[in-house]
Amino acid sequence: MLLQRLTELARKKEAKEIGHYIAPLGKKSLILGGQQGIEAIKQNITTSLNSHGISYQIEPFKGECSNNEINRMKKIGQAQAVDIIIGVGGGKAIDTAKAVSFKLNCPVAIVPIIASTDAPCSALSVIYNDEGVFEQYLVLPRNPDLVLLDTKVIAHSPVRQLVAGMGDALSTYFEAAACARARARNIAGGTMTQAALAIAKLCYEILLRDGYQAKIACEQNVVTEALNNIVEANTLLSGLGFESAGLAACHAIHNGLTILEETHPYCHGEKVAFGTIIQLVLENRSMKELEEVIVFCRSVGLPTTLADIGLGNATPEQIRSAADALSRTYRQSEEDAFLQSSAIML
Repeated sequence: MLLQRLTELARKKEAKEIGHYIAPLGKKSLILGGQQGIEAIKQNITTSLNSHGISYQIEPFKGECSNNEINRMKKIGQAQAVDIIIGVGGGKAIDTAKAVSFKLNCPVAIVPIIASTDAPCSALSVIYNDEGVFEQYLVLPRNPDLVLLDTKVIAHSPVRQLVAGMGDALSTYFEAAACARARARNIAGGTMTQAALAIAKLCYEILLRDGYQAKIACEQNVVTEALNNIVEANTLLSGLGFESAGLAACHAIHNGLTILEETHPYCHGEKVAFGTIIQLVLENRSMKELEEVIVFCRSVGLPTTLADIGLGNATPEQIRSAADALSRTYRQSEEDAFLQSSAIML
């Protein structure tokens, strides 16, 4: 099991408190994130950093967690001699921040402005090329040092992003169950514990119980217990679950789909949710289980058909090319993850 090493997972903590939490970690920071994300909380963050004597440079993220973007940010960090990275935004910006901190061997603080993936809490960065096609998983030696998550910010974020996070989290239990049956390795190179499977199951149960109500809360820009629970499921429980249990067809299908340009406008979690339905079919799961997942997806607005992810007119050749890419990326990413985790453990 890959142990979670978070300094803080703060619900209802305002971004203006970030300096208090970052001060023990570093004094010279590089803030990276999407322009919209940084603008949303820039004033609170910079005011807090200034009040705690922490210098900062803000660098806009170009949109893809690619090796080129990681290396670009790394060079900026080296030139400024930063001792902490602050990642602001969604999944790809967060994964980039984690990868840059790994390259620079310094702490990383994560400030999500959306709850669209489990990236904030995980020790993994998903690497794409500059065009958005999946390339590999980068397994990291530790989890983020700080995750500061303000649910008031999430309540005012786009509803689609919260729902996409539910789609990502939806896969956690079914991939964990598949890995348990196969006695597959997790990303740390070991086998899962019962605790890991229990976390993944709890993640699924919270989605079914609170997902629809959380969507309504986000539509109304209010913080409710259901929203708090879904934010925790989307980020912490899903992050712990997939790290400690493993990945299976749901994410492999997502990775294969990324070679089709028609799917690029759709969120990671939307494609993963569709992949979850496909995995259930591949496993010959019961109609009751399949219907439960499809009903949930439709209730919150997650994809259930190819047309829902831009492939309503896909040709057989396109589907085959995605399937071929799925197979290649799954084998390569599993091998990369095992080799990286083995090196980390050594």
